[in-house]
Amino acid sequence: MHRFLTSLVLLGLLSFPGLVAAQDLALKRVMLSSGGMGYFEYEATVDGDATLKLTVSLQQVDDVLKSLVVYDDKGSVGGLSLPGREPLAQAFRDLPFDQASLGSPAELLATLKGAQVTVGGSRAISGRIVSVQEDTVALGGNKGTTSRTRITLFTERGLEQFILEDAENLQFADPALRDKVGHALIAIQGNHAKDARTIELSARGNGKRTVRVAYIVEVPVWKASYRLTLGADPAATRSALQGWATIENLSGQDWKDVDLTLVSGRPVAFHQALYNAYYVTRPEVPVEVAGRLMPGVDRGGVQAAQAKSSTMPAPAPHRLQMESSMAPSAAAAPPPVAAASDQIEASDAATQVVFKFPRAVSVDNGRTLSIPIIDRLIPTQRLALYQAETAARNPLAAIRLTNDGDSGLPPGLITIYERDRSGSVAYVGDARLSGFPVGEKRLLAYALDEKITVERDTSQANRLSTGTISHGVLKLSRIVRQTTVYRVRGPAKEPRQLVILQPRLSGWTLAKPDAKGIEISEGNYRIPFALPGGDQTQTFEVIQEKMQQQDLRLVDGAADQIRVYAQAREFDAKTRDALAKVLQLQQAVAEAERKIKQVETERQQIVQEQARLRDNLARVPANSDLQRRYLATLDKQESELEALAGRRTEAEKSVEAARDALRAYVAQLG
Repeated sequence: MHRFLTSLVLLGLLSFPGLVAAQDLALKRVMLSSGGMGYFEYEATVDGDATLKLTVSLQQVDDVLKSLVVYDDKGSVGGLSLPGREPLAQAFRDLPFDQASLGSPAELLATLKGAQVTVGGSRAISGRIVSVQEDTVALGGNKGTTSRTRITLFTERGLEQFILEDAENLQFADPALRDKVGHALIAIQGNHAKDARTIELSARGNGKRTVRVAYIVEVPVWKASYRLTLGADPAATRSALQGWATIENLSGQDWKDVDLTLVSGRPVAFHQALYNAYYVTRPEVPVEVAGRLMPGVDRGGVQAAQAKSSTMPAPAPHRLQMESSMAPSAAAAPPPVAAASDQIEASDAATQVVFKFPRAVSVDNGRTLSIPIIDRLIPTQRLALYQAETAARNPLAAIRLTNDGDSGLPPGLITIYERDRSGSVAYVGDARLSGFPVGEKRLLAYALDEKITVERDTSQANRLSTGTISHGVLKLSRIVRQTTVYRVRGPAKEPRQLVILQPRLSGWTLAKPDAKGIEISEGNYRIPFALPGGDQTQTFEVIQEKMQQQDLRLVDGAADQIRVYAQAREFDAKTRDALAKVLQLQQAVAEAERKIKQVETERQQIVQEQARLRDNLARVPANSDLQRRYLATLDKQESELEALAGRRTEAEKSVEAARDALRAYVAQLG
């Protein structure tokens, strides 16, 4: 049985005419981006036309189809092909047997009943398969039973049988059927790695040459980390900085002696499912069935305007040049770096920092590698950084770094060490470094500085600033001031530079201290103060101000409010005099209105008295002395009401005149 299966497989492979040996591509260059993309470049030496084979993981196929580029200076690209997303299902779709039929020779032959076969061995036989039957045969010596496969063939001599397990070989007479079996076996072989696809590229050209193939796929983000060692002297201006890169090879293949380049940047990268099959939904059109004809009625028409048309000439074929931000460019002159970093070339590109390793690198698939990329001295300054939201009572010990190198530094964690005067090194804390371009500075806080104590108080007040009158409106400017007072007790012995991180209020200006030498970073002021040694307590004020505008209509403004502004020393004398005049005119209006109220009060009293008298009249005898007295009083009150009405009219005229005077005066101001 085993011998027959081996013969069947070899027969299928050798008889399949489409099998052409493809040349493997060798991985030569790898470029990893901190943006999570990787550039992989392969090479192969070819002579004339060639087929190049490249195996990638299933999850990478979309990116490969999107970005694959071929560089062949002396040839051209004929295209690429690869199995579909479900290669086995596609391979067996048009075959006369399914995958299960290849489970055993008996199953395959049973599926192919009627096929012409030739059986070799001690008893050669040729014919068409009629049946495949499994027999149970007893073994001699009471050793049990075994299964045998009996094949019945229709031959020229009639029906003949043979035992499949005794046959030395079996050949399908139909070459097309042999090809189909070969296709199926190759599909099964290629599907052993379910998550991999083999791409075949066609390279066309003459002569011997080198062909390069590259693509960009998703990869793990490489990480930068740093080690900063501070010297024993706190006043030292430079410290030793080491930078390391940690990379993972999860590409599915080993990297053997590849040119490795690391790129720190944030490229725009997209993913598109190019490996999926898409179909356009078509509208369903009903089948036309001939029926009774019913021509429509022609109602005439109008002349259609002649549409101008033009034919654009087809563009001439041209060769596309593909450019990738991940592709290696000409190497710049290497910057001076320490020998400990193995002379790594670090250079700044337009949007990224590039680290190129001078020697080939090998990383097995699934392994992690950490390698040094920076080793040099960097300008540093020790200071204390106060961040109230982080620690309200004590500042943080911090380092100010200045990038005076030839290239930027990628973001990463920094482990900080400190060397004492005896040479021993101790760990003092960690910090986070953001992207660090050339010429910029960074503040790195790494520990709590308990030698310095900070107390702070915040208060807010406002005051008048200026006032002007325009078109009857008093335009006020008011200054709102927020004051933060810091009381700082410095270290007992050594002096210290303190940097206070003060939140920057939107729309406010810094009034104190002077803005010279103060930085702004992410919505905060960085305000430096010098702390002398000796356990002294100093007080620092940080003042921010904002101007507020307010409008007051003088015609209907409150007198009490105008009286305050008329006495405000922040206003000029002309404005104060004008406000005093407005106040005087307002008082005239108020006096006239007071007279109206007085008349109204007297009228109400008379009306109430008349109501009382009329009520009494209803109760006294007619023609009595008391009745005549009440009537005389009512007559007198009516005369008084007439006089009050006249006084009210005069008072209303006085009010209107006073208001007119106020409006006229206010209107001419400003």
